Amino acid sequence: MDSKKSGKFIDQKVFPFLVIVVSAILGIGSRKYGNYLPKFIAAYTGDTMWALAFFAFFRMLFPRKRNWEIALLTFDFSCLIELSQLWHAVWLERIRSTFFGGLLLGFGFRYSDLFCYFGGCFSGLLLFSLCKSRTRNKTLIGEANCLKK
Repeated sequence: MDSKKSGKFIDQKVFPFLVIVVSAILGIGSRKYGNYLPKFIAAYTGDTMWALAFFAFFRMLFPRKRNWEIALLTFDFSCLIELSQLWHAVWLERIRSTFFGGLLLGFGFRYSDLFCYFGGCFSGLLLFSLCKSRTRNKTLIGEANCLKK
């Protein structure tokens, strides 16, 4: 694999995967160790990290989409999941009662979660936009140096 392809692979797959892992650790950690954190952090970090993780997941699935499109998709998806918490079908409650079902679907509707999802989507938009602009600047600097020869 040449360096151009490997750089693209890292940008499109490895970095989003690392964001997912770090978001999961921070989000689950904020719930598990919430007693040791400030109340605001303990209450809202999990949902914010959930949206950031899904931003990174959608970034991996749709590498050609622009970051604002991924942010909009993530926010829409997050809102649909939150609204699904108003529906308490027996089969859906069985899924929610599992560890991963609870992480994915949540348990109860709260308006404050919508603000957390917005924060997570906005964080993803900033993070991935900064990463993209940083790698783009490297390429431009390299091209400018080649032109000097």
